[in-house]
Amino acid sequence: MRLCGELRISATCRQGKRYIVWPLRAHVLPADGATQVMVWAPKSLHKHATERNRLRRLMREAYRLNCEPLKLLEQQGTALQIAIYNMDKQMSDYTQIAHAMRKLIAKITAPAGTSQRTTATANSSDKLG
Repeated sequence: MRLCGELRISATCRQGKRYIVWPLRAHVLPADGATQVMVWAPKSLHKHATERNRLRRLMREAYRLNCEPLKLLEQQGTALQIAIYNMDKQMSDYTQIAHAMRKLIAKITAPAGTSQRTTATANSSDKLG
């Protein structure tokens, strides 16, 4: 589902948590309902519309093929608003964007599991020493 509406987009970019995996950057905000995603390539970095269109197409395809972890989160009741954009001035190829998208989605979905692991590790180390 697309993230649209000026208020939602600005709230996601202002208040959302930021994740960076070069050349992609994402702003993520918890939401109600379904997960919503927006991709963009800034005009300040890519002057030609054909370049921006190609980057958006590549990012959407990479998201579509790698979005399963986000769908699992949504089934568990955690919906997100995600705004993803390309920060590189150079045109990236699909393999670079797909690799970055996989890592980015892993970072977005990881905090729930990572925080439990770190607290468990910290508790076990306290018992040892």
